[in-house]
Amino acid sequence: MAYKCNLSNGQQVYIENQGMQTVVTLSSGGPGQQQQASTGFQTGKWTVVPTLFKTASGVILRIESEQGQSFVQLQAGGISTIGGTPNLSDAEVLSLQQVEATPSTSMPPMEPMKPMEPMKPMEPMKMGDMEMKMNPMQMRMGNMSMEMGSSSSATSGKRFCPQCGAPVQTSDRFCSSCGYKL
Repeated sequence: MAYKCNLSNGQQVYIENQGMQTVVTLSSGGPGQQQQASTGFQTGKWTVVPTLFKTASGVILRIESEQGQSFVQLQAGGISTIGGTPNLSDAEVLSLQQVEATPSTSMPPMEPMKPMEPMKPMEPMKMGDMEMKMNPMQMRMGNMSMEMGSSSSATSGKRFCPQCGAPVQTSDRFCSSCGYKL
């Protein structure tokens, strides 16, 4: 047995007794958008139809079952049980309509993502007298140049420490700036 109530702002609540469990589904949606939250509570079999109350702080659901009364708070932030009996003296009773079952998500499954196109190789970059190329990485600025990923040393005869970038001589075995073994 399932019941439904239309709340404000396009929200609907579905309440269903599934054996010893009560399932509460809060559904909201607009054009092209649908959200749904569902929570189950151990309540036992219902002895009477549930009652929905609209209060200043939201909507409260009262469930009467073989195990006694249970109260559930429905808010935009979610669905939660309430310990004890809330004050419902000023609450408005909302009408429930009997339905076949709670809605399953009617959204179509998402399409798998298409593989990304391979990236184009990077074009050489120039800025003033500075030029950078990739594969192998080369950088030129004024009369200095540096290459990485190639076995040849820099074309102008200057070398740089691969660790810190400080200039080094071809005869150096360690960087004089950071101590890196060359």
